[in-house]
Amino acid sequence: MSSRSVFRPGENCWRVEQADDFSIIVDADDYFGAIRRTMMAAERLIFLVGWDFDAGTTLGHPDVDDGAPRTVGDFIIWLTRQKPELEIKILLWSPALLASWMRLSNLPYLLRWKLHKRISVHLDGRHPLGSSHHQKMLVVDDRTAFCGGIDVTLDRWDTREHLDDNPSRHRPNGRPYGPWHDASSKFTGEAARSLGELCRMRWTRAGGEEIPLAAGLKPREDEHGQGFSFGRVCLAISRTEPAHLDEPRVVEIERLYVDMIMSARKLIYAESQYFASRAIAQALARRLTEPDGPEVILINPLASDNWLGAIAMDTARARLRESLRRHDPRDRFRIYHPVTASGQAIYVHSKLMIIDDEIVRVGSSNINNRSMRFDRECDVAFEARGDDALRRRIAGFRSVLLGEHLGVEAHEVENAMNIAGSAIGGVEALRKRTGLKSLRCYETPNVSDIEKWLADNEILDPEGPEELFEPIERRGLFRRRLRLPGRRGR
Repeated sequence: MSSRSVFRPGENCWRVEQADDFSIIVDADDYFGAIRRTMMAAERLIFLVGWDFDAGTTLGHPDVDDGAPRTVGDFIIWLTRQKPELEIKILLWSPALLASWMRLSNLPYLLRWKLHKRISVHLDGRHPLGSSHHQKMLVVDDRTAFCGGIDVTLDRWDTREHLDDNPSRHRPNGRPYGPWHDASSKFTGEAARSLGELCRMRWTRAGGEEIPLAAGLKPREDEHGQGFSFGRVCLAISRTEPAHLDEPRVVEIERLYVDMIMSARKLIYAESQYFASRAIAQALARRLTEPDGPEVILINPLASDNWLGAIAMDTARARLRESLRRHDPRDRFRIYHPVTASGQAIYVHSKLMIIDDEIVRVGSSNINNRSMRFDRECDVAFEARGDDALRRRIAGFRSVLLGEHLGVEAHEVENAMNIAGSAIGGVEALRKRTGLKSLRCYETPNVSDIEKWLADNEILDPEGPEELFEPIERRGLFRRRLRLPGRRGR
């Protein structure tokens, strides 16, 4: 890979800043524990920005016992009692009557927080019709930040074992839910301060007051090394922001996805809740047609967990997958679904991509049109840039992820790939083992005519606010066919 950076501030990222320590945290058991510890270390300011929120969520393991309240609603109030100088700012998406804050579990806390002098809540509905604020960010004292795909809400907690039956995996009413796979990131340094600035931009445009940046605070030593640590990196922060009122559209995330795909040499590995973006499919089609192009492994859930996703996203995935077959003469593209040892589907909610042993990104954006141009998103990414030790860490992290899905250790993944001479060959060899967690190959389902029409015309997955109002005959997954983009330098 070229030593030239893929990141271009102002085009495919907002800015690039140093993270003194960067980690990726896999699954909410570790994530909820990490943010709990970081919030307990806060001194002056906490920003919590989310798409979904439930005050009844246990922050940490369901059996956490550290002297503080378990549920996040009580935990936030407890923090302010322990720390008289601490202020907490909570910014939640507000989709009118569908809002998470209308739940009975949230309403009492909103009232208590409203009366609290150092807890402020804004419900942000400033976006185009049909759009959402999908970012999931937490910034503490402008020194430690989290950015990824995990909301502080129900049905997210799970361990990395993703057991068939975990007695701790249940809702507050005791009702169990299925295994859930997710990911987020944690970082310190100037990159964390930048994410604090982004939170402030969201806060003020939602009607909040101006808040000065915290100064003179350094991360505690025990703040480092949580999750899978990559050490010091230069971190790109990328956004999606829809055009709205006097605010221009920002498509940094889509551009970075495409640029990363076009830079790949051997392997594109991605985990996403959906596969429904025409722009991403076009970039993949271009690479799959090349004689020496990369392999592509995409980890998806078996099916969406909601009716909208089932109608729009699952059907679009089927249509795009079949279209890509025509551009994949060497059979280098696979979609897999993780399942438990007994065959139960593990829901994939993570949003990450790894290019070769060179680039890693994680964030809130899904591989669908909404995340590329219509919803508000935030991703972070870093490059190895010739650092062999960092390249080994990236390769090792990818093997850890595949090992989690396949029920084997990371070194077994690496050995299988080396023996097969390819990533897909290694996965195929390992997934045929019985009695273990595994990956199942995607099979294109039969879809009805109405489902095809909904997917092809992007009724439920628009690229932007203007598409909601353009004529049907000008919309759709295939209105420009799978146009192959020009290839950038590697």
